[in-house]
Amino acid sequence: MKNLDTIGSSIYKQIKNDIIFGKLPPSEKLKLDTLKKRYPASLSTLRETLNRLASEGFVLAEEQRGFFVTPCTKEDLIEIANLRILLESHAINLSFKNGDTDWEGNLVAAHHKLSLMETRMEKKEEGIIETWKQYDCDFHLACIRACGSNNLLRLHSNLFDRYLRYQFVVLNYRGQEAINEHHEIYQAGLKRDAVKANKFLKIHIDKGVENALLNFS
Repeated sequence: MKNLDTIGSSIYKQIKNDIIFGKLPPSEKLKLDTLKKRYPASLSTLRETLNRLASEGFVLAEEQRGFFVTPCTKEDLIEIANLRILLESHAINLSFKNGDTDWEGNLVAAHHKLSLMETRMEKKEEGIIETWKQYDCDFHLACIRACGSNNLLRLHSNLFDRYLRYQFVVLNYRGQEAINEHHEIYQAGLKRDAVKANKFLKIHIDKGVENALLNFS
């Protein structure tokens, strides 16, 4: 029998992923009785999970009205994107300075996997979007893995996941343009050129936001 901590962690991951991937859409009311039918957990575990997600920005907890999936807004996307640029650029500066041979090997592997998936996306294969975004996340994480700060990595992970939710709700795949940006960041990593990497990171995120704003209703 699973212990309560394991069950709670599993439910947290399931609900968080369902929010990120749009299976629980923005602004949807999260009724505990309804969630209990969908996720195998007690009401107390579900309540604790929703409060945790509220502290991370994925859920709104309103005293009289209950829990809701955090809405998607233009203002929130722009703020998250700007914070991501700030944190990720700082982490790249540290990581490129500290990165050793193992770090470089992980970067090469992460970019190779992402490139293969981007090729499949270009061919418009179906059913691979979540895997593509996982490899995208893995690549950006590989760039900053050697930053030497667990606090920075945790903050970045939260911002990246919140940004990722917008990609599933309003962002479109940008194709070759995004592929080129990833390649420039990768090449800069191999040369330990943080200035160039941060230049293309900002372009990469700004272009993504620009694309998303066109798709807001």
